[in-house]
Amino acid sequence: MSLDRQVLAERAIAVERHLERVRLHLPEAPERLAAGMLESDAVILHMWQATQIVIDLAMAACVRLGAGTPSSYGEAFRGLGDAGHLRPELADRLAKAAGFRKLIVHNYEDLDLARVEYAARKGPADLRAFLAAIRDASRREDRG
Repeated sequence: MSLDRQVLAERAIAVERHLERVRLHLPEAPERLAAGMLESDAVILHMWQATQIVIDLAMAACVRLGAGTPSSYGEAFRGLGDAGHLRPELADRLAKAAGFRKLIVHNYEDLDLARVEYAARKGPADLRAFLAAIRDASRREDRG
C-alpha cells in the first residue's frame, strides 16, 4: 500500500516552504548566526519543522511500503534504506538529522550553532532527496 499522493504532495510543499524560510534567514557569513538572534531562531525553527515533516513521512512510509514498524525516527530511515527505498548513505544522514531534531527539541538553549549552520546548508538537499525517493517508491508500489 503506497502513500497517498495528495498527502505526499502537500507535505512536500510544506517542506519546501520551510526550507525557503531557512534560506531567507540563513546569514551568508556563518559567524553571523548567533544565539538569541531572530535569524538563528528562524533557521532553527524552520529546519526543525522541515525535518519533522520528513520524519513523519518516513514513519508512515515504513508501514505503507512494507519496511516494518520502526521504534525510533532514526530506525525509520534505516529501515527504508534496508528495504531499498533510500540509498544507505542518505538513510544514515537522515537518521543523523532525526537525532539533530531531538537536540533542537530537548536542548534548544545549548545548541551548537556551527552544527545548526552546517545542517541548514547541507540538510535541505537530503530532505529533498528523501521526498523524491519516497515519491518514486510510492509510484512503484502503485504500479504493483
